[in-house]
Amino acid sequence: MSVFTGVGVVAPNGVGVKEFWAATLSGRSGIGELDRFDTSGQPARLAGLVRDLDPAQHLPSRLLPQTDVSTRLALIAAQSALEDADLDTASVTDYDMGVVTANASGGFEFTHREFRKLWSQGSQHVSAYESFAWFYAVNTGQISIRHGMRGPSCALVAEQAGGLDALGQARRSVRAGVPIMLSGGVDSAFDPWGWVSHLSSGRVSRDPDPATAYRPFDREASGYVPGEGGAICVLEDAGSARERGAHVYGELAGYAATFDPAPGTGRPPGLRRAAELALADAGIAAEEVDAVFADAAGLPELDRAEALALREVFGVRGAPVTAPKALTGRLFSGGGTLDVVAALMSIQDQVIPPTFGTGTVPTDYGLDVVLGEPREARVDTALVLARGRWGFNAAAVIRTFQDRS
Repeated sequence: MSVFTGVGVVAPNGVGVKEFWAATLSGRSGIGELDRFDTSGQPARLAGLVRDLDPAQHLPSRLLPQTDVSTRLALIAAQSALEDADLDTASVTDYDMGVVTANASGGFEFTHREFRKLWSQGSQHVSAYESFAWFYAVNTGQISIRHGMRGPSCALVAEQAGGLDALGQARRSVRAGVPIMLSGGVDSAFDPWGWVSHLSSGRVSRDPDPATAYRPFDREASGYVPGEGGAICVLEDAGSARERGAHVYGELAGYAATFDPAPGTGRPPGLRRAAELALADAGIAAEEVDAVFADAAGLPELDRAEALALREVFGVRGAPVTAPKALTGRLFSGGGTLDVVAALMSIQDQVIPPTFGTGTVPTDYGLDVVLGEPREARVDTALVLARGRWGFNAAAVIRTFQDRS
């Protein structure tokens, strides 16, 4: 059994799980003007940014020149998760700890800065750290090196679905006998090239108002707002957690991933099947789900497709649906893991956070979207969904931990 014993959060609306959760319940948004470069000629200018965080206050100085902003955020989140788990890695056998992270962008800002040096100053001015700082696996590598974790480790690339995929892979390692895994997703791509890559999707909202730019499931939804950050979690074998006397937030009870069929085949998208497989993996029925943390793309056609999938899974009964990412933007590989943290906190506090910014949900969606204020409710089981571009789907079932020893 794989349980969560530590969580580390670096999100646009809060650094640290307490700050993030307080912001999520109160409606404090991290979405604002993208001010890291001149965006005056761009059709969209809003982003979910992690502000007022000085990496030099959290990381050794030697790491700063060799890391992209996304890796710095991942290292900070990982350290926070280990501290939250009260886990001293020096006291654990190195091969009994592994790292699995997801990253959709790589070290965008770092590598583009070095490219500019190459083109304008010559190759002798390019940092030697460019050889790895851009790479998708660098977050896994830097975390494992810093904390002496030599167990099974890997990196996954599946855009928004990647964070859940990373947790699923970490759970496989725990089941295979690795006591402790550090896992999650973190992303950041907010240099000029990174911003153009965001805009190229055609899905970014052009609404200039931070309060309405990203409003999933709303009848006026017009796209999403990109964000940065994410979460890293300590996923641990229940026996190991018991021996350490660790606090357990909850259990990763089920996980599944699917791919959408090729366009033109007439086959339905794979999100419904991912949800059903995750529920089956957890050994529970749809009626046992107390809250759904939706992918919430913020585009009418994609929101409608997700609503249909949820109606097919839950029937007329439905289940309360929420999208706390409306306050952070879509964090790509960080989004799914951050929703998992929100689900764990919902179970802890018995409350479902609302989808701030969303006003009127089309009646034909058939969804009970939590709006306006947090909803007090019994929350023992939550379903977390994520979809990445190019057809990735992932689903995770988070459940109250019951020690069956």
